Amino acid sequence: MTYKTVLTALTDTSLLNSTLAQSAAFAQGHDAHLEVICLGVDRTQTGYYYAGANAMVLQETLSRANAEAEELAGLAKERLQREELRWAVDHRVAQLADIGRQIAAHARFADLVVLPQPYGKERGIELEPVTEGALFEGQVPVMIVPDGVTVKPQPERVVIAWNESREAMRAVRAALPLLTQAKAVHVVVIDPPQHGPTRSDPGGLLSQFLARHGVRPKVDVLSKTMPSVADVLLRHVTDVDADLVVMGAYGHSRFREAILGGATRSMLEQTQVSVLMAH
Repeated sequence: MTYKTVLTALTDTSLLNSTLAQSAAFAQGHDAHLEVICLGVDRTQTGYYYAGANAMVLQETLSRANAEAEELAGLAKERLQREELRWAVDHRVAQLADIGRQIAAHARFADLVVLPQPYGKERGIELEPVTEGALFEGQVPVMIVPDGVTVKPQPERVVIAWNESREAMRAVRAALPLLTQAKAVHVVVIDPPQHGPTRSDPGGLLSQFLARHGVRPKVDVLSKTMPSVADVLLRHVTDVDADLVVMGAYGHSRFREAILGGATRSMLEQTQVSVLMAH
């Protein structure tokens, strides 16, 4: 597998430069085509608008969202004209409840989606459904790049959060182009099961799989000595000086298609390195 189409999404001018810089750097490093979708978010919710609202008011909010989408697209094109890579920019309007579907329609034709952290100071509420739309509805791997982090097209030290789940395995497969080029790969197992076929060799089968792809992983078995799995994992990321975490993304059904689960959300809130996730 190679990354030949990289997608990113823009919903906020304040994040435009950093998001484009990160996604463009990754695309350049893999000789990939960068697709940019610019969304003007119509935050009016059908059926929940105040009584007496008329068509003129509704049209005003739609026009404002369209103007925001056009502004984002114009700024993105201006920024990307200075980059040496193949790119395309599209823009459209999406209601808040429909963002996931809009993102998924583009994401399913990409090899990887590069996005900023959906949580943090001055983050819009639309960033969470953007991330969820790519992961759950688009079924495509997503790389989250925190603020202030320079994305590395070929990370040197990678931590794999391994719990034998299908989500974690899918993330590993998606990350193979990066894992085969990394200098060090750590398969991290936290509180391995005391029963079952892998109890005496946690991470062994994954290590065998990776070795056959030319990766030489090291298995790190850790105890949950901190309140959450995310805390333990992030401390180990610091200890081994990793620049990428590979992990499964987990969610729970709610009113939307899916909502990021607790462990996944904690990682995205706290991480100081890039995280590649798959569902």
